Amino acid sequence: MPEQQNIEYKSTWHEDYLKWVCGFANAQGGVIYIGKNDNGDVVGLEGYRRLMDDIPNKIRNAMGIIVEVNLHEEAGKHLIEIITYPYSVPISLRGRYYYRSGSTKQELTGASLNEFLLKKSGKTWDDVIEPRASFEDIDENTFSAFLKMSEEKGRMPETIGLTIREVFDKLLLTENGQLKRSAVILFGKNPTKFYPNTFVKIGRFKGNDILFHDVVEGNLITLLREVTNQLNHKYLIQKIHFEGLYRIETGEYPTPAIRETLLNALIHRNYMGAMTQIRVYDDSINVWNGGTLPEDMDSEALKRPHRSSPRNPIIADVCFKGGLIDSWGSGTIKIIDTCKQAELPEPELVEQQGGFSVTLFKNRLTVEQLTKRGLNDRQLRAVEYVKEKGRITNREYQNINAISQRTASRELSDLVEKEVLKSSETKGAGSYFYLFGE
Repeated sequence: MPEQQNIEYKSTWHEDYLKWVCGFANAQGGVIYIGKNDNGDVVGLEGYRRLMDDIPNKIRNAMGIIVEVNLHEEAGKHLIEIITYPYSVPISLRGRYYYRSGSTKQELTGASLNEFLLKKSGKTWDDVIEPRASFEDIDENTFSAFLKMSEEKGRMPETIGLTIREVFDKLLLTENGQLKRSAVILFGKNPTKFYPNTFVKIGRFKGNDILFHDVVEGNLITLLREVTNQLNHKYLIQKIHFEGLYRIETGEYPTPAIRETLLNALIHRNYMGAMTQIRVYDDSINVWNGGTLPEDMDSEALKRPHRSSPRNPIIADVCFKGGLIDSWGSGTIKIIDTCKQAELPEPELVEQQGGFSVTLFKNRLTVEQLTKRGLNDRQLRAVEYVKEKGRITNREYQNINAISQRTASRELSDLVEKEVLKSSETKGAGSYFYLFGE
């Protein structure tokens, strides 16, 4: 069995391996085999009798925890099995904290350590009191707008006759009369006063070069409105057409997809990390926020119905009551579905550089997108030809690729099947192919 989340192999014992024990104790537990190589083959262990006494004592003295240490023999070779159980309290090794993630051991520092310690104490970042903040730091206009939205959705408990402090208490935004971090993020006049990187940075890029950029500050409700306005008025092109006397504007990307992507970034981000960043390119828009996925969830799980595990559950619940999100765990599915309905490529959802990235693609006919769909070089060349000329015949496909008629027919049929090209109604000598959807 290969090394994995809860299994580690070591050919000999070294005191540095106490870090692995600490990592297992802080995660889901695990087993270290001393006397096995990286492939899991038994290589034997010298001094195993002494180690049977030393290892449990070193672990107890260094971390204050008890592990199960067993001696095994296979084919005349000895190995030691160290079974570490998960602990509900944080375990440190000489003042440092380690964590097992996948098949690697990580030292927790900075924001990741803060988040880990909060989780072990039964808290989340947004559930912590902000002692520096008072109700004078709350934007009452933003909160009033939120109450109107929540009344329309009918998701809020009755608030008539209640003071703002009483409503905040119902929303779990206060504790013993003091504001929590969630209150500042959602309704603060100036959240950056307390948490410097709460702003959103937007940039227009041409390749790797930035053409211009903007910084948008404010609470979550304000950011959602102002970032959307900036994107629509400065960064994204609005397509205009008329239906009778009515002027109709449509965006480059589905409005629900943009909105859900932005909400996803603002609700689930790590507010002690880097700012939310939006990069707008000719053919795509990328939104990145700090904070990775829960360890038992991956990007593929977000493409189907999945349980909700918000990083900031109080912020998420208030956004639900305000009608900003429909239900927990459905945002990424909505992003994907609305793009498909608009006949755009499937969005890319990935963990990236300590955060989570969502990319929406405007053009399904780029080389990158077509390559993902399995087109070969000849087919890519043909699509570029059609984009320039408007159509292509079987003969032209043969000529630009120097191939036989049979191969051309097979590859053109594949392009039709993949809904890249469409065959003309005219058949025989006058037949041709053009871009699907035109």
